[in-house]
Amino acid sequence: MLPDFSSRLSQGLLLLGLCGTIHAEMLEIGQPAPEFELSDPQGRIHRLADYVGQWVVLFFYPLDDSPGCTTEACAFRDEYQLIHHQNAQVLGVSMNSSDSQKQFAEKFHLPFPLLSDPKGQVVARYGAMGGFLWIRLPKRHTFLIDPEGKIRNLWRKVDPRGHAKEITQLLHDYQQGP
Repeated sequence: MLPDFSSRLSQGLLLLGLCGTIHAEMLEIGQPAPEFELSDPQGRIHRLADYVGQWVVLFFYPLDDSPGCTTEACAFRDEYQLIHHQNAQVLGVSMNSSDSQKQFAEKFHLPFPLLSDPKGQVVARYGAMGGFLWIRLPKRHTFLIDPEGKIRNLWRKVDPRGHAKEITQLLHDYQQGP
């Protein structure tokens, strides 16, 4: 009876959209980052391929204007010039609407694109899907993608307060070499 329960539990998790956690374990440092094509609030399309030759800080966040997400986004805003001067682009991804993202970006003067993934396809591809029961939201995950399009670092547990500074320092260290 235990194997049947385990099988049904696995099927139930997949149906509830919680399979992102399983997929997250499959993405590893050194692998090519999954391609994406998402629009920002101005309607511009962003593809990972657009950023070949530069670093990409791709961060997934649950909700616009929530305390943790605001802290994280504002920390990236405050570090943006240092990150940008290291040949890196910051991109935030959520399942929020473009209108919500536009208001969020304007309210907090975010200088980097927020990308809307309303169906959660890219969120799931990166293994950042989380939620409970019928509620699906991205987990707070970040991927540092190198100029060749490979995952150089990934964070599956993010402290929104110090994360941007950590990435700024890591980019600096990578570019200084051994």
